Amino acid sequence: MEIKNRQKIMVIAAALGVGFLLADKLLITPLTEGWQARSKQIAELTKQVNQGSLLVSRDSVIRDRWEHMRTNTLPADVSFAENDVLTAFERWSKLSGISISSIKPQWKQAGEDFMTLECRADAFGNIGALTRFLYEVEKDPLALRVEAVEITSRDNDGQTLAIGLQVSGLQLGVAPE
Repeated sequence: MEIKNRQKIMVIAAALGVGFLLADKLLITPLTEGWQARSKQIAELTKQVNQGSLLVSRDSVIRDRWEHMRTNTLPADVSFAENDVLTAFERWSKLSGISISSIKPQWKQAGEDFMTLECRADAFGNIGALTRFLYEVEKDPLALRVEAVEITSRDNDGQTLAIGLQVSGLQLGVAPE
C-alpha cells in the first residue's frame, strides 16, 4: 500500500504543479501586467491633469501675454508694416549712434493666416553703439525676432565694427477669438 500512496501523492503533487503553472500563465501574469499598465496610464493621466491645472491657474497670465504679442504684431497693411519696421530701425540707430548702410525687407507667406517680414540690415559703429543698438532691438515692443547677427571689424584696430542683422516680424491676418 505504500507504493500506491506514494503514487497518489506524486500524482497530486504533479497535478498541483501543473495547476500552479497554468494559474501563473493564465491568471497571475496577465493580472500583474494589466495592473502595471494601468499604473503607468494612471501616472501619465495624473501628469496631464497636473499640467492642465497649471495651465488653468496661469490662464490670465497666458492670455495677457498673447494679447500683448497679438497687439504688437505688424499692421495688416503691408506698406504700413514695412514703414513701422523702417521707422523702428531709424529710431534704434538714432538712440544707439550707429550708421545703417542698408535695409532689405522681404515678405514671406508663413501660413494661411500670417506672414513674416524678414529684414536684413547692415550697419557700422563702435562696440558700445552696436551693443546699445542690439539692446534697443530686443527691448522694442514691436513683434520682431532677431534671427542672425554677424559682427566683423572694419579696420585693423577693431574700433569700427560692422554688423549684419537679420530680423523677422510677424503679421497676423485674422485675430483668433
